[in-house]
Amino acid sequence: MKVLVACEFSGRVRDAFRRLGHTAVSCDLRDSESKNGWHIKGDALKVVESGWESWDMMIAHPYCTFNNLAGIRWMYHPDDTALPAAERRRHPKWPTRMKDFLEGVDFFKRLQGCGIEKIAIENSMPHGLAMQHLGRYDQIVQPWMFGDPYTKAAALWLKGLPKLVATHSRDDYQEIYADCHTMPPGPDREKERSRTHPCIADAFARQWGGAV
Repeated sequence: MKVLVACEFSGRVRDAFRRLGHTAVSCDLRDSESKNGWHIKGDALKVVESGWESWDMMIAHPYCTFNNLAGIRWMYHPDDTALPAAERRRHPKWPTRMKDFLEGVDFFKRLQGCGIEKIAIENSMPHGLAMQHLGRYDQIVQPWMFGDPYTKAAALWLKGLPKLVATHSRDDYQEIYADCHTMPPGPDREKERSRTHPCIADAFARQWGGAV
């Protein structure tokens, strides 16, 4: 099976599929951290739109800073929280955030609407405005559902793929830890938070690797 892992620099999902014998290729504007497989450095949308028929499956991780629930507070002026959304001003520190958000929506939906038969798009927990544009996600998954005692919620929009089946429950752990909320601020925080948890990557490969 030929799998495109769009917007991935870590190589974790790509390598999980490769370990099961699939032809998996990652694509991102950044170099791949893992040198264990093929990587295209460039615009994932151009790769998809120039030859979507080449791929059996795509798993995409589009940039979600402007979609996620934690960032909605930066969308509007802090003095306008009591007003209807249509009447709120832009945030004084981030005046282009709505424009950036809508550009991200377009990127997401173009990936989602491409001709590849089986697609999973992963993002952090979205805010309500994002779901108005993107539609509601099909599933929320956590690392603890697949064997690692961590929380890091990932929303999945699925096309032609079944929901992932959890292999563990919270009762399997004495303690569950926050994977990314405790990360200190810094220039690499976004990059560190964006990596797919290894057990989630393995679940993608194991459960969807036989879907085609």
